[in-house]
Amino acid sequence: MPAPVSSFAAIDAVLARLADRSRFPKLETVIAAGFSAGGQVVQRYAVVGQGETALDAAGIHVRYVVSDPSSYLHFSADRPVHDPSCTRENAWKYGFGADVPPYVAGHVSDLEARYVKRDVVYLLGLTDNDPDNASLDKSCAARAQGPNRVARMMNYIAEMQRRHPDDFTHALVTVPGIAHEGRKMFESPCGQALLFGAAGCRLFDR
Repeated sequence: MPAPVSSFAAIDAVLARLADRSRFPKLETVIAAGFSAGGQVVQRYAVVGQGETALDAAGIHVRYVVSDPSSYLHFSADRPVHDPSCTRENAWKYGFGADVPPYVAGHVSDLEARYVKRDVVYLLGLTDNDPDNASLDKSCAARAQGPNRVARMMNYIAEMQRRHPDDFTHALVTVPGIAHEGRKMFESPCGQALLFGAAGCRLFDR
């Protein structure tokens, strides 16, 4: 049988190939973007992923675009809607309390310090606030992060700002009038600006 391989290791392999200057001599930036479940993968990879190291060494910038995920990987057990009966609030993929995959290397505090320095942008549809959306994670661990995707993203960013008042450089970009619609999010002026540098959206000031 094939040996099990982490999805994160597969992303590492893609990034390692992109870091090969003999193949991509003019490459300046790599953007990892995901919507919904893809946004969950990108956010977790931005925390634990190891592939950025090779790109950094090659002088290639990496940006992570996290759009409308159902949940986030938290660095502490604190939750805005704590449920004492929920035993999975801080288990992987919501935290580091239990069932952390073998791929994850390093102390949580080191991963957090690295994460806050990475170029991460949260892209949010402002009407993606339906607590009954069919694809929304409704587990007790996800509900502990907030009732819907808008609340969960806002809560997560607020928590990170509290934890890192002086060095949290991640950006929030909001798109009004769009709910849980990935194509519309990435085709919006701000989505296009994040992915391709298109005009039409004043994103943020670094």
